[in-house]
Amino acid sequence: MIISNNPKAKGLNLGKINKIKKKVFNFKKKHKIENQILVVLKEYEIKMICLAGFMKILSRNFIKKFKGKIINIHPSLLPKYKGLNTHQRALDNNEKYSGCTVHFVNARLDSGKIILQKKVRIIKNETKKNLE
Repeated sequence: MIISNNPKAKGLNLGKINKIKKKVFNFKKKHKIENQILVVLKEYEIKMICLAGFMKILSRNFIKKFKGKIINIHPSLLPKYKGLNTHQRALDNNEKYSGCTVHFVNARLDSGKIILQKKVRIIKNETKKNLE
C-alpha cells in the first residue's frame, strides 16, 4: 500500500507499474486524515510504515500506534541537518560529506534510532541539485 500526501509523488508511479494499491490524502485536517489513514492501514493489515519523501510530521498519537514500526529515509547524515533544506544547509556550511539516513520515527523530528547511513563526498563546486 502506498499512501501519499502528494498526488504527483514519484512513488505513486512505481505503485502503478508494480500494481500496488495507493491512496492520496489531503492533509489540511491532519487529525481527521491520520485517523482515516489508520483505518486504511488496519484494513490492509499493514505492519510497518516506511516514509520516503513524506513531507508531513505525524502526530504523537499516530506514531504511538505504530511504535517501533515506522522508519524514515532522511537526506542528511543525522543528527546533522534535521528537517528541511538539508542539501543546501550542508553546502552553506562547507561540509565535506553529506548522505542519507534511515532511522526509526519517534515523537521528535528526525531523532529516532539510526538504522543505517550512507555517506557521500561533497565535491568542489557541488550544486544543490547534484547533491540531491
